[in-house]
Amino acid sequence: MNALRQQLNLWWIAVAFFTRIPVPSSVEFSQANLNRASRYFSAVGWLIGLICGAVLWALMLVFPQDVAVLLAMIVSLLLTGCFHEDGLADTCDGLGGGWTTEQKLRIMKDSRVGTYGAAALWVSLTLKFVLLSQLLEPVLALIIAHPLSRIIPTLFIAVMPYVSDSDTSKAKPLAESGSWVDTAIAVGIGSCALLLVPEDSSGAVMLLAVLLVVGVLSFLFLKKQLGGFTGDALGAVQQVSELALYLAMIPIIGSVG
Repeated sequence: MNALRQQLNLWWIAVAFFTRIPVPSSVEFSQANLNRASRYFSAVGWLIGLICGAVLWALMLVFPQDVAVLLAMIVSLLLTGCFHEDGLADTCDGLGGGWTTEQKLRIMKDSRVGTYGAAALWVSLTLKFVLLSQLLEPVLALIIAHPLSRIIPTLFIAVMPYVSDSDTSKAKPLAESGSWVDTAIAVGIGSCALLLVPEDSSGAVMLLAVLLVVGVLSFLFLKKQLGGFTGDALGAVQQVSELALYLAMIPIIGSVG
């Protein structure tokens, strides 16, 4: 029973870290527990995907698909507190505006949004709206993409060094390399989304290939630009992974056009 209680505690920590969903007051937060909670990061993706998918399905009963998609995106932003979008904006500001690694990290910590960050947010949200509005089964796409897109960031915690100032960073508890057991659990939970891809197995292979390409390119890019990962960079990788999956699903699931 203690083991089950411990796993529930880790689950609620992961939920609290990535969403605005209220969690029990009895949850025991600590740096070590959040590090171990990485095993449930993809599971939180399932939760977000299912909630947003259910919202989109209900809205599509009343509104045209593009209107329903826009409203569902608003729900998603409220549900996560724009957590990953904030990381994308900060990362683009830092990498676009800094010349040295130190400058890039300093800019990324600035709470203000610059031109690069604003442009990245516009491109990301617009592309997400367009892709989901064009997909034949956008609800299925949401449920698949959310857990899958969290696999690469979780892997990065295990294989890359943390390079930000752990005293001021919002990802301070993730500064230590993640356990391979926790990472394997997260990858396994997230990969289950491939089982939802329509019958033709080549679709699942294509999505897996897209994830690998995004992962390798992101790894090489971050190593060159920063020498490792930051919390903001992980958010940016999640957003890029999610968009790449939606794009890949157009030929797999089909489009309305």
